[in-house]
Amino acid sequence: MHFDQREQTALREAGLSTEDIERVSDAVATAASEEADRLQAFFDRDTVYSDMDRAHSSSDIQEHAVDFLDLYTHADEIRGYLRFDSWGVWVAGGRTLRTGAEGLELVELTLGPTVHDRVRFATDPEEL
Repeated sequence: MHFDQREQTALREAGLSTEDIERVSDAVATAASEEADRLQAFFDRDTVYSDMDRAHSSSDIQEHAVDFLDLYTHADEIRGYLRFDSWGVWVAGGRTLRTGAEGLELVELTLGPTVHDRVRFATDPEEL
């Protein structure tokens, strides 16, 4: 179950039954899984653009050649690995920021070492 013991107790005290709590927990896990699927579909392309701060770049917008994004979920957590053409980084969390007529346009991921930051990615540099 998604909720820890304190959260479950608080939800019961608020009037939810065990079955209600389980349904909510399942809904949270399903939402995380669906978001992970959307994020993987977003990165299923050759190139994305980001607002990543890079030490040796004079540009505010970076262009990345994408190799793959591999995500898994556990309850509400989204984790995985993002691989670019010459480097990669682990991912924790992620969310859709904007969807346009042609699908996702802007997403955000939390990237681990060596980036250690939340980074926005877009299909078009103008979206950043």
